[in-house]
Amino acid sequence: MTERAPKPFLYVVVCAAGIAQDVSKLITAAQERDWAVGVIATPLALRFFDTSAVEAQTGRPIRSAWRTPGDPRPFPDPDAVVVAPATFNTVNKWAAGIADTLALGTLCEAPGLGVPIAVLPCVGDALAAHPAYRASLERLGGMGVRFGDPYAKAVGEGGMRPEFTWERALDLLTPGT
Repeated sequence: MTERAPKPFLYVVVCAAGIAQDVSKLITAAQERDWAVGVIATPLALRFFDTSAVEAQTGRPIRSAWRTPGDPRPFPDPDAVVVAPATFNTVNKWAAGIADTLALGTLCEAPGLGVPIAVLPCVGDALAAHPAYRASLERLGGMGVRFGDPYAKAVGEGGMRPEFTWERALDLLTPGT
């Protein structure tokens, strides 16, 4: 009997933005690409999506708080990390090295693990123009973090905002995309 290698493990970090309600689309796309998925949410993000449905979909608890010493680790080490949607607050805190939530602590640690990190920002134009945000993108990019425009491949009709393209995050995990 041949033992099957475990699937690569993807951490999906979810921030508090309206589009987070559709994070199951990212999980489905990742699972279709043969990833096992664990979700880490900022504390506020837990209000933005159906946590029970996501836990059922991944087969794992959503992480949002630090575990206590002696508690087992609910996720294996990541083979890659996706942050989607990534908010202005999270991007700036991460770039500054602030680890005041499990999500931010995980992100601050991730570059040191040497795994690919893909980010789909969800930031309005006025906040995106802020100099701190631009500097944060530059700093994180210098650390090897890959940013993508979740709306780049989508086409809006009749002035409607195009659909958030969750799969773009997975594409960024592959070098050369």
